[in-house]
Amino acid sequence: MPKKRYYCTLSSKRIILASCSPRRISLLKQWGLSFLVIPSNTNETSYLKKPSFIVKELALRKANSIAKQYKNSVVLAADTIVVLNGQVIGKPKDKKESKKIIKELNGSIHKVYTGVAIVEGDRRDVFYDVSKVKMKKLPQKNLKRLFGKHIDKAGSYAVQDTQDDFVEKIYGDYYTVVGLPYIKLTQELKKFNIYLKPANIPKRLYPTK
Repeated sequence: MPKKRYYCTLSSKRIILASCSPRRISLLKQWGLSFLVIPSNTNETSYLKKPSFIVKELALRKANSIAKQYKNSVVLAADTIVVLNGQVIGKPKDKKESKKIIKELNGSIHKVYTGVAIVEGDRRDVFYDVSKVKMKKLPQKNLKRLFGKHIDKAGSYAVQDTQDDFVEKIYGDYYTVVGLPYIKLTQELKKFNIYLKPANIPKRLYPTK
């Protein structure tokens, strides 16, 4: 896949996003980064059991695969999984699996883990964040339109798609659920002298006091 470039002026460093995820590209553009998109295309299989270990391992694997080729760049990679009742849920293989996942998540409270790796030369910064998500209990007729709609996403749903009306509340960083934990990423990028613009937080999904 050809490299794509997005422009802004918040950092003079060459930054590479090791992913072609539309949602991560969109977020980094919103947050003011200038970056290249170079997908890692690495194996995303992990034999680890702990969710936080899984997402960190896969994020670092993605970042390392690109950093080896672009040693004078800051490489950013991420991985997201959904965990329901201790079971790790990744991206569905097909519409049939998407249907199964959506039904399991319907009315549930589950967790979303996103791991991030930032690599620059020999320097590696790997971290993760987790948010809890409460889903609405939708009738069967409403669920049907979600089957296979977000087959490219962990958990087979997209919190940012307001038309779905599937997510009721989020406890934690909204952007961790989307695919890049804004709060922690902002803190960690500062260590590389890279700064993000303020993010817009959709308050409709946060519990009222």
